[in-house]
Formats: sequence, C-alpha cells, structure tokens
Amino acid sequence: MVTTPADVAVTDAPLTVAITRRVAPEDELLMQAWVHAGTSMAERFEGFLGAGWVRSGVEDWHMLYRFASRAHLDAWERSPERIRWLRSAADLVEHRRTEYRTGIEGWFDEPASRSVEEPGAPGPAAPPRWKQASVIWLAFFPTSLALTFLLMPFSADWSPVVRVLVTTLVATPWMTYVFLPFVTRLFARWLRAD
Repeated sequence: MVTTPADVAVTDAPLTVAITRRVAPEDELLMQAWVHAGTSMAERFEGFLGAGWVRSGVEDWHMLYRFASRAHLDAWERSPERIRWLRSAADLVEHRRTEYRTGIEGWFDEPASRSVEEPGAPGPAAPPRWKQASVIWLAFFPTSLALTFLLMPFSADWSPVVRVLVTTLVATPWMTYVFLPFVTRLFARWLRAD
C-alpha cells in the first residue's frame, strides 16, 4: 500500500514516514551505505527530527524518518537530492510500502493487516488519543517505578541528569520492543472498541 502525503491531513505536527524496502541479502553492505547517504542528506534539511532502520528477516528493511511539519517533509521529499538518491538505488531495492503517520498512532496500527497489493486501501483507524495515552501510561508507570527502585541502590550519588539518562536508556528499548507491544495486545479489544 502506498499512502501519499496528500492522504495525511495538513498539519504543523511532526510526521513520520515508514518505508519498507526489499533488498537481496548479498547487497547488505551496499544497502547500509545507501541508507547512511540518504540520512546524511536528510539531516541537512530544515525540520529533520531523525531517522532509523531495522531489518525483519533476511530481505526486508524498515526505514523511518521524521520531520517537524508537513512543509518540512514536503521540502525533503520533493528535493532534487532525494530524487537522485532514490534513483541511485533503482537496481538495489524493491519498494514495498510507504506510510505517513502523525502522533503516536504507529504504536497501535497493525501493519500486517494492511495490504501491499491494494493501493489506496485504508488501514485500520487508530484508537482515540485518550485510549492511546491510557495504554502508554499503563506501560510507562510500572516501568518507571521498577527502574526507580532497581537503580536506587546504585544511583544515590548520581546527578539527576545521569539518573534520567540511564533510566531512559533502559526504559526506551524495554518499552518499545517488549512491554508496550505486550500491553497493546492485552488491551487490543478495548482499544478498537467504539
């Protein structure tokens, strides 16, 4: 499925673009260099907030980049630099899907339920923001509390900045890859209910 920026409401809020590309396993080193080059270019554009990638399986690469607003994203996506960069990988990557997201809906969407073969098919609607916030809090509170007690014996002499740094370095991957997906599955019926 390909969703265009025009499908996303005009907003001054940050936008995240999630792209899935397929690459032959033997081209991994070339792909890493290509992704690095694209990120280096995007970093030079006003409003760039970050980028990253992760692999699933041997061939699929999932890339994310985020801009501060729709106007900043459009400037990057329409730039001659990006167009040339994309052309440079025409023989390297197979484009599979692009999704444009605002806010935190990405936590709650189920990409597997979206069809790559049906362009323009709408994905499932995101739950109301108050439900999203509730589920995030249900994961965040026990994580924060547990880390506070676990680090207390070691962090008494630490400055608040170091204590928060260590806590967030531990909490972010735990929340992202383990606990928040678990809590989201646990409350899936409630999140989808009207």
